Amino acid sequence: MDLPKFKFHPNPLATGAIAESNEVCECCEKARGYIYKASFYSTEDVESICPWCIADGSAARKYEGSFSDEYPLISAGVSKESIEEVCQRTPGYNSWQQEVWQCHCGEPCEFHGDAEKQDIEELSGFKLETFLSSNMVKPEYWVGILKRYEKAGNPAVYKFKCVKCGEFIFSMDFT
Repeated sequence: MDLPKFKFHPNPLATGAIAESNEVCECCEKARGYIYKASFYSTEDVESICPWCIADGSAARKYEGSFSDEYPLISAGVSKESIEEVCQRTPGYNSWQQEVWQCHCGEPCEFHGDAEKQDIEELSGFKLETFLSSNMVKPEYWVGILKRYEKAGNPAVYKFKCVKCGEFIFSMDFT
């Protein structure tokens, strides 16, 4: 069975947001072979959601929940339709604090998971300055972060790709 396609999270298996599982989805009450493994914000305690109930919005509707925080998207001036797509019909991702879905060219970006060490080693010039500034990291600390960086570590660096221009955008999160 093919997974649904997610415009802003093109490979949720690779990012770990969705995993193979025999669990039954609490929303549709079916075991479809995959289950969601990242954050879901709801007043109800929901533990098992399948990708199909994410893609069609039924999980967000049924549990009045969200897979991502809408505030960063609203602050970026993203359209209501795109905010709904990311928050109600796109798998989120796990982060140390709370995820911040990145935007570029007026649109939400695609989420591509944890950055490879090579990705962040290649940051330089204005792009590095912007990254450090937006993540409130002093340049003198960057060398140490680079030296100790590992995927899924602390700090975590997340990789996003602009859906319009193709530029890669990075964000950082730590405990």
